[in-house]
Amino acid sequence: MLISNQKDFFAGLMFTVVGGAFALGAREYSIGTSASMGPGYFPLMLGILLAALGIALALQSFGEPDEDEKVGAIAWQPLFFITIANLAFGILLGGLPLIGLPSMGLVLAIIALVLLASLAGEEFKLREALVLAGVLALGSWLVFIKLINLPIQLWPAFFTA
Repeated sequence: MLISNQKDFFAGLMFTVVGGAFALGAREYSIGTSASMGPGYFPLMLGILLAALGIALALQSFGEPDEDEKVGAIAWQPLFFITIANLAFGILLGGLPLIGLPSMGLVLAIIALVLLASLAGEEFKLREALVLAGVLALGSWLVFIKLINLPIQLWPAFFTA
């Protein structure tokens, strides 16, 4: 059997791996039942559904080869900047106790996320990136801190002390 659509095959493979990882990670939490769900129930079900979708997509990709659906070269610059942006967001939002870095707060984490992720594109416009970061920071503050009341630090501790 030959892979007719490489894009579908590799997307299905990625979905299967990520879904399987979520399902395995959910085993660390109490699953519960459908009537009384534990904290691991949703990630387990989501992981199983994502893995099943990935398997279905990968199986559908077999057949007569299609030259138009080959996977191109890896776009290293976007991959690098998107990965670094997400790592920076996590580190700035939660801090890094291992090296003594305190949490920098939601606003600075979002600004760093947007600026770094903007570098992944073909062209970088600082003004547009800063406007987007401001809108996202304001929206995140409104939704997560004001509406949902999550205890998320908004600014670095040395700003508010």
